[in-house]
Amino acid sequence: MRKEFEVKLDGTEWEKCLDDAFKNKIKDVKMDGFRKGLVPKDIYLKKFGIESLFMDAADAALPILYGNLMDENKDLEPAVMPTVDIKNISEKEIVVTFTVVTKPEVKLGKYKDLKIKKANIEVSEEEIEHELGHLKEQFIEIKEKEDGTVEEGNEVRIDFEGFKDNVPFEGGKSENYRLVIGSHSFIPGFEEGIIGMKVGEEKELNLKFPEDYHAEDLKGKDVVFKVKVNQISERVYPEMSDDFFKDLAIPEVDNEEKLRDFIKNNIKTHKETNAESEYVEKCLETATKNATFKVPEEMIMEEINRMYNEFSEQVKLQGIDIKQYLEMIKMDENKLKENFKEEATKRVSYRLVIEAVVKAEKFDVSAEELDKHIKDLAKRYGKEESEFLTQVGGRDFVKYDLEFKKAIELITK
Repeated sequence: MRKEFEVKLDGTEWEKCLDDAFKNKIKDVKMDGFRKGLVPKDIYLKKFGIESLFMDAADAALPILYGNLMDENKDLEPAVMPTVDIKNISEKEIVVTFTVVTKPEVKLGKYKDLKIKKANIEVSEEEIEHELGHLKEQFIEIKEKEDGTVEEGNEVRIDFEGFKDNVPFEGGKSENYRLVIGSHSFIPGFEEGIIGMKVGEEKELNLKFPEDYHAEDLKGKDVVFKVKVNQISERVYPEMSDDFFKDLAIPEVDNEEKLRDFIKNNIKTHKETNAESEYVEKCLETATKNATFKVPEEMIMEEINRMYNEFSEQVKLQGIDIKQYLEMIKMDENKLKENFKEEATKRVSYRLVIEAVVKAEKFDVSAEELDKHIKDLAKRYGKEESEFLTQVGGRDFVKYDLEFKKAIELITK
């Protein structure tokens, strides 16, 4: 729901905004006969006019006006920051209209005792073997085969060139390419066709690109690869020796049994974490489906922008500007944002339902409980309590976070 509110600032409060705007403007003003930043106000106004201060003064006034609006409307719950329209601005006053999109009314359905079960966690021997293989991969020794042929698991160096209708196709040629047989990094039949070849041997492979291949001109097409084997190497896995366990450097793991237990516990912990996340997700999804409400498009857009900014920061950590990234994946900003819409809608929906549960349950957060929560969070993030509170937005934000946690605990109980 959208509501419009006309608010006004005048008198000494507006005069202060104009005065502050002048003090800010004058810092960069140069006029003959005066040092930079020291032009008297009357001289400045005579030359530039009071109108030159209006926009800066308006910027200073808007937070005051919005604060006054919220003070006068305690029950108002804005969904996003309001849009602003300046109706009148003069030396005497500023009048603006705030268009406020309010949070929707959420009619809760069933949100307690949802009868959702957590996944049963088991770790199989196959999973342990798989992870053990990954660990051993780090210590593999590559030994060149003097004789023999290519076998599954061997590492080869090959020259190859691909042809479609007897014409070489783009991206289908390489020299001395390193390939592990069994890695399935080529189209079906390529690696299998190399098995049994010797060093120096050349061969033609008649293959077909998959129907779902990403390149349109090769999708489902018959091709011929000319391949030559330059080198064959064996990948020798380490023995479970004392040296191997020293190289692993895992505390208190010095034999195979302990290593298997270590791997099993890691897999179990990872599965338990995922299972808990999936369980919470299912509970929130069910409680949300049971509720009745409509999410304002503005809330979804705000969440999309937040997600986009977070993603941009993640990309930046990899040394790539978001514009460069979009060029690399051949996508524009709007399309990328559109990809965030489903997740953004879900996040906002969950948040609205959780807030409705907080209201319905009237959770009581005592001062002692809040203080402890602040202390715990500050410790977790390695901050002093005062610094932590400043960064997150004060005690009210932490109280909101604690109420959220209580609501989620109730929904997932």
